[in-house]
Amino acid sequence: MSFINYSAREINCKIVYYGPGLCGKTTNLQSIYKKTDPDNKGKMISLATETERTLFFDFLPLSLGSIRGFKVRFHLYTVPGQVFYDASRKLILRGVDGVVFVADSQVERMEANIESLQNLQKNLSEHGFDINTIPYVVQYNKRDLPNVIPLEEMQKVLNPKGAPFFEAVAMSGKGVFETLKEVAKLVIFELKKNT
Repeated sequence: MSFINYSAREINCKIVYYGPGLCGKTTNLQSIYKKTDPDNKGKMISLATETERTLFFDFLPLSLGSIRGFKVRFHLYTVPGQVFYDASRKLILRGVDGVVFVADSQVERMEANIESLQNLQKNLSEHGFDINTIPYVVQYNKRDLPNVIPLEEMQKVLNPKGAPFFEAVAMSGKGVFETLKEVAKLVIFELKKNT
């Protein structure tokens, strides 16, 4: 649920990057942060531990235009990849406006992708959201590696409803902004529909 700050004339939207451990969620945000104009971004906060690059979340406020005189500010978060951080994942999804599911394209990571996607669906429904109606985009990351699953197979297993999707190489930035622009466009469309 977007938060409207009337005194600052801002609409704050929350986009969560979700996916298995080490699939590239943090790398997406780092790539966005590096290439975003300093005037349009806040401070990026990353909490890392020895075992997991992002224990809690990354937060990147990003301004992308306005609606009816209100500046729209996006807050980008990632969830921890491992399922045993489920309580943190649920907490981060609270009040979400849009979701990017980042899938690891490597053959050996398909089970982790499926497990993470099922966990996302469960956690969204606990907050009253449906993956089929919330602004939702799928990103197939690590497409530059030699052992990737064919795109058609990944689509069949991870995106049978045909949500917008992008192939990406987050390390180089390929597909990163396209993914963000699509989910932001879907969130803004929902906002305009409901205002």
